[in-house]
Amino acid sequence: MQYILTPPERLDATIKLPASKSISNRTLIIHALAGGGPLPENLSDCDDTRVTMAALRDLPPVTDIGAAGTAMRFLTAYLAVTPGERLITGTARMLQRPIGVLVDALRYIGADIEYAGEEGFPPLRVRGRQLDGGPLVIAGDVSSQYISALLMIGPVMSGGLELRLTGDIISRPYIDLTLWIMNEYGAEAEWSDIDTITVKPKPYRARPWTIENDWSAASYWYEMMALNANRDDRLALTGLADGSMQGDSSARYIFSLLGVKTAFDSTAPGTPTTVRLRHTGHRLMKLEYDFVNSPDMVQTFVVTCAALGIRFRFTGLQTLKIKETDRIEALVRELRKLGYVLREREGRELSWDGEQCEPQPGAAIDTYKDHRMAMAFAPLALRHPGLRINDPEVVTKSYPHFWDDLRLAGFGISAAEG
Repeated sequence: MQYILTPPERLDATIKLPASKSISNRTLIIHALAGGGPLPENLSDCDDTRVTMAALRDLPPVTDIGAAGTAMRFLTAYLAVTPGERLITGTARMLQRPIGVLVDALRYIGADIEYAGEEGFPPLRVRGRQLDGGPLVIAGDVSSQYISALLMIGPVMSGGLELRLTGDIISRPYIDLTLWIMNEYGAEAEWSDIDTITVKPKPYRARPWTIENDWSAASYWYEMMALNANRDDRLALTGLADGSMQGDSSARYIFSLLGVKTAFDSTAPGTPTTVRLRHTGHRLMKLEYDFVNSPDMVQTFVVTCAALGIRFRFTGLQTLKIKETDRIEALVRELRKLGYVLREREGRELSWDGEQCEPQPGAAIDTYKDHRMAMAFAPLALRHPGLRINDPEVVTKSYPHFWDDLRLAGFGISAAEG
């Protein structure tokens, strides 16, 4: 299927954002390790969270997590400390995404895991048992989901966990998010040194919990405000907190450089409220930024800057090649269709110096089974009316009602055969 998008004359809408996938998936694992009970409030209804919830509820002999990379990593660690033997698998793309770093770390602290296919990749056969834990060393420049997966099972290991991270530590806000939720559930887990996290063997306690809405989802609405650049436009986004622990809450600061101002209805620390956006009419002419701590926003800012004619140099992109697709390659290819020539450097950097080429008439944006490709490119309809998006249903991975929300904001969306 293909969607054809036409923009509204102006933006004036209140959008109920989806719940945070990052918080939901971490909370579900910790909730299960705490013994279960009533589920947290405002859980995400996205594919990744539903897969995780079903796996934890049913604990089947074979768990197919589809394309949910977070579920693959978190559930692998969870199953390693949960009695029983289970196989965990996923889509063809998931079976190409490396998991050896996590498996090696779990094996080092006593986990019984074997590869059911190619060495270093899913599917995995996991035989759960009590783990001793103790000291563990892992590279800090791997996916933070490996690190979070290990941390979350730390409190239920007999010796706790002392995790030392070597080299550069990437996506640190996601690690801090994990530690925050763990401590909210009664664990004792903290940075005990600049490169070391200590988790004491203190069991979790079940508690009521409400999930904040998703700052990653908010970034696409910030993008729309930046692209439309009309001072009369107004967007309100619900359920976000000032001082949020979500790493992608940095969107408010970066987008302020592109002219989008953020105002909170309430600034009570950690209390979800409504965020109101407007455009100031001012923006930088060039943007340089290190996305090592917020890689999920790279697509949003690459597309935004190119469309606004803002030259950029973005670094810290080394994890993008092992996401749902090779996001660096996908961005280069799809923006070229629209006439923008990007440069990649060593799989860690993307830049644009203003070079353009002849756009492809009637080109459709391919999404590569990647939800963030669809959502980052959709706002471009504000600058390219009639923009076509292939396989738009991929947004269900994190933001199932994205297209409904665009219609609410006045976008025209018609379906065609892609």
